[in-house]
Amino acid sequence: MFAEMKYVIFFSCLLIGVPVGALLAVYNRNMEKVLLFLMLFFTCRLDETINFVSHELYRGTSRGFEVCLVDLAAFAMFLVIIARKEFTIKWFPPGAVLFWLYLLFSVISIINADIRIYSFMEVWKMLRMYFYFLVLYNYLIDFERIKLAISMLPILVIYIFFTALHQKYIQGIYQIPGPFPHQNSLSMYMAVIGTIFFSIVLNCGLKQFYMLFYMGIFGMCSLLEVFTLSRGGLICYAGGCMVTLAFSYLSGLQLRKVLVTGALIMATFAAAMFAMKSIIRRLETAPAESGITRLNLAVSASNMANDKFFGVGLNNFGLKVNREYPYSKHFTGGRYPEDFKEGLVETIYLMIAAETGWLNMGIFFVYIMFYYFQNLFNIFRFYRKPMQFVAIGLAGGLAAIYVQSTLEWVLKQSTNFYQLMFAFAIIAAMTTVYKKRVGISPEKRFLSKFLLTLSTLKSKNTINN
Repeated sequence: MFAEMKYVIFFSCLLIGVPVGALLAVYNRNMEKVLLFLMLFFTCRLDETINFVSHELYRGTSRGFEVCLVDLAAFAMFLVIIARKEFTIKWFPPGAVLFWLYLLFSVISIINADIRIYSFMEVWKMLRMYFYFLVLYNYLIDFERIKLAISMLPILVIYIFFTALHQKYIQGIYQIPGPFPHQNSLSMYMAVIGTIFFSIVLNCGLKQFYMLFYMGIFGMCSLLEVFTLSRGGLICYAGGCMVTLAFSYLSGLQLRKVLVTGALIMATFAAAMFAMKSIIRRLETAPAESGITRLNLAVSASNMANDKFFGVGLNNFGLKVNREYPYSKHFTGGRYPEDFKEGLVETIYLMIAAETGWLNMGIFFVYIMFYYFQNLFNIFRFYRKPMQFVAIGLAGGLAAIYVQSTLEWVLKQSTNFYQLMFAFAIIAAMTTVYKKRVGISPEKRFLSKFLLTLSTLKSKNTINN
């Protein structure tokens, strides 16, 4: 009965809620803001997700054909973008070709999959994420809308923070996951948001009330990182904040930045002292078997990538890592019962290599680094301009999650995948806006001048000869 009710609610939302919401948003700007809020807020919780052809017991990166409330909100916003004359939809934003190349090789890998429905579950997720990116990109090609989106993020932080407080002090949970499926998911999610608000505090000339408010939001993000007790996450978050701090000082040295930095250092020290007991306990009680298992799973992933050029099949690692396949023979014999199922390799890069091949891992790396370098260009494109703080914050946040992804595979989870697409949409939108204003990017202008100089020199040499 409950399962049937879920389908009734879902199709009611799809067939009635989405068209009505889109129609209202076309004529009402407040409803448009509600749709944007839904697209952002529900990336941090997936309780409202409906799962078709569910395989909940499978230990893989996708366990069904999911549709989230985020997807429905994105679909409604897509209808708004099509209906409004102020929008001109661009189907291939910057970096889109790299995504489709990554998806292509992921699909090709299915020829080696033993259970192909698992692979199609992951393909469906990737298509949903691209659609989310596409909608956000086309909507955010306006700095006021980017500011609007960022102004909604404190609501997410406050919701996650009080959820975590309830788990820690009422439920007595040791490592806090918040509304996420795992504490590492929370850690990676907060790395991006935390560095954005760190950048706001450092780089935006705010009035006293707003300065204290955003410092508080940044403090919540930092405490949430501590609550997770994720060793890798804490280090990567600290590193991301240092990257944001470095770029903030490169954009100009001001007394306000020095004072804010000093205040935040003291607050961080106080918070660290408060949480030191839990951090030390976490370090002392971390099982040695965890490191051994990570290493063994990494070897299994390498074995898979080396065995098949296109990998063992998208979302088939959780199947082929087990004892009936040849990739985990190096595990100590007899350590586990016969019915034990191994986990997933704890790095997204080796996961991609194992399932879809070394070549596709390289494509994925180029794909995510494309946006990182575009974001670095944006820092200098918008030098000392109001929107520079966004690029500076993302420089730290993306650095943190790229490094943390060498230790965790959670970037493939829907919550963190959505957030990555949100960051990429902002970067692509800022790049597009800049190129519209300037006409040609600095990189292309430099290349044109370089080629023109070479052509001139060649012509002179020809005349002299």
